[in-house]
Amino acid sequence: LSFHLPDPTIILPQDPPVCRQSYIPFQRIRLIFIYCLKNTMSSKDADLGEKLSAPPDFNGPTSKRHMTDILCTVLLWCMWIAMTGLGLYAMQQGDYRLILYPLDYDGNLCGTNKGQVDMTDYPYLYYVNDFSGGVCVRECPKLENLTDVKTLVTYSGLYQVDGSYITSDDIAIADYSYNNDTLACTETLCYPNGDPEESFTSYGVNMGKGFSYYAMDTYELMWRCVFTDEARDAADAIVNPNDQNNLTSVIDTMATQNEQIKQGYSIWNNLYGDLWVARYYILGLGFGAPLVVGFVYSLFLRIPLVLPFMVWFSVAATIAIVFGGAYYAGELAAEWENADPPMYTDDNIKVAQYGSYALYAFGGLLVIVFLFMRKRIQLAMGCVKEASKAILRLPLIIVFPVIQALGFAAFMTIWTVYCAYLASMGEFKTQQIDTVPGLFISVRYFEFSDFIKQCGWFMLFCFFWSGQFIIAIGEIIFAMSISKWYFARDKKKVGSGAVISSIWTSIWYHTGTAAFGSLIIAIFQMIRAVIAYLQKKADEMDSSLAKAILCCLQCVVLCFEKIFKFINKNAYIQTAIFGSSFCKSAKEAYCLIMRNAARIIAITYVSGGVVFVGKMFITTLTTGAAYFVLDNELRDELYSNIGPLFFIALSAWFISGMFMGVFDMGIATILQCFVADEEMYGDSQSMYAEGSLKNWVNDHGKSSEKRGCMD
Repeated sequence: LSFHLPDPTIILPQDPPVCRQSYIPFQRIRLIFIYCLKNTMSSKDADLGEKLSAPPDFNGPTSKRHMTDILCTVLLWCMWIAMTGLGLYAMQQGDYRLILYPLDYDGNLCGTNKGQVDMTDYPYLYYVNDFSGGVCVRECPKLENLTDVKTLVTYSGLYQVDGSYITSDDIAIADYSYNNDTLACTETLCYPNGDPEESFTSYGVNMGKGFSYYAMDTYELMWRCVFTDEARDAADAIVNPNDQNNLTSVIDTMATQNEQIKQGYSIWNNLYGDLWVARYYILGLGFGAPLVVGFVYSLFLRIPLVLPFMVWFSVAATIAIVFGGAYYAGELAAEWENADPPMYTDDNIKVAQYGSYALYAFGGLLVIVFLFMRKRIQLAMGCVKEASKAILRLPLIIVFPVIQALGFAAFMTIWTVYCAYLASMGEFKTQQIDTVPGLFISVRYFEFSDFIKQCGWFMLFCFFWSGQFIIAIGEIIFAMSISKWYFARDKKKVGSGAVISSIWTSIWYHTGTAAFGSLIIAIFQMIRAVIAYLQKKADEMDSSLAKAILCCLQCVVLCFEKIFKFINKNAYIQTAIFGSSFCKSAKEAYCLIMRNAARIIAITYVSGGVVFVGKMFITTLTTGAAYFVLDNELRDELYSNIGPLFFIALSAWFISGMFMGVFDMGIATILQCFVADEEMYGDSQSMYAEGSLKNWVNDHGKSSEKRGCMD
């Protein structure tokens, strides 16, 4: 076996960023694995089966089919029914508003009628302490003098002493008089001797840990009132002139509660809140935009003369988009930092800065990757040209990814709604915090039961299995359509009718096979998700040994996932041609590949170049455009645009994979049809392969074998 050490130039974006120092290109792992098996097995050790022989009446993909892997079809439908039942239950028991609107200190949702009091007219939360305790207000206060330290915002309303200048109209607080246990300010508790400095250390204010705080100039972010930097400085100069009590640090803590409320809403809720707010944009930008871009890109890619220009233009455009995004993020961070008055917290600015650095690093990595892949990309164009001949005769096959994407969009819409309601099914808890002896501060927070957490894991599994099933059924349809074109004596007579019949045949007879293969991948992905959860726990415990072990496990599981994806794809091709069940198809595909390992491995290895370029181009273009749209339309309504952008990028990558998968599956199907054709008919004139295809496969397979399949 001759191959070089794995280089870092073929790292696919869907692979998790674990163990980067020792990260191995997983596409190459599949090929090394198969090639090693071929070269280490002797004829006595492995039964690769007899070569295929053509049946007397063979005329392409069999028409005598039966339903395959019915049990897996039943299991898939049971999962969907269970998911629907859980979703309907969550919609009855939960309230999506719980993850969108802020929670006050007494368990009322600002801006809603959810709670003991109707807060519909008071949609914003004004923080009173750094335990996330706050009160609902009609509007976030805008104070010309930045602060009024003679006015305190308390759990029971406004408390003012002599010298205050604002009125109740400036800070309209909801009526909390219904609560007889609410702490109220007195001169002794909140403002001893009328002295602002003494008030800061009083029981009521308690340096940001009490039940009252000063009236400050704010700006609104995700329905929360965040103190401006100028207001912080102004209050600091009055109540803490010598900075003896570190007021700036106290207010900084309060100002960043919108990022992660310590004992209230978690990042989980904020994420689902952002997804809910941006749901229509995610649907349009995450599904509609990649559909249009992917469809147009695929149409141009199937034209032989346009292919080289499209590929190299995509390479240049992808790099330019990434570097452009990095430059824009850096400029945006500088603009936010110098804004007067400041409109963003320090953490927002750091996110933009770090995002800029990350994009610069990613852009540099892409340059290195494309430089190392240039020869592979050039050779891959030949693979795509051969597949394009089939796709030109089957124009409807380019439209099928649109149907796939619409199906995935429908599933994602339902799944997101169910998850949003499920995330709102926690329970309100009250915590009494003893800040000073004899004085307790009440804070309400949200807690999930074990049942809700388990339901969350189940919903994640539903997402994995359903997504992989959509991909799998599409691969069977693609393989069946292209194999009908290949095994036709007069290929000019094959048209889109073959695609329509393949859709019907695949869905009616082979849904179970697609469910079987996708279930295997979903199980691996679920294991990886559990390991990722354990990795997070290991980080919290700061256990180096546990982190190292889990990191290795993550890599091992991912290796197996990639290998089984390769096996699944070739099993689907066998199912498309011969109508066999998943296990039998996987075995036959394995034996066929082993008998023709050199050519299949070499051509499969290079064919991914153009596919990778297309997926990167569609994803980066869509995500870059989505950022500008979200920043322009929802800047003040989102906790962070990272969550929606992540799902948009994930969706774009998924949909681009569907379109580019047409070419990838086309190459794999033609190649497997060719070796089956060759085994059945030898090198005679009876072969279905055209002369140009026969010469191309033989030339590239032999030349690659001489160099070593991994050269």
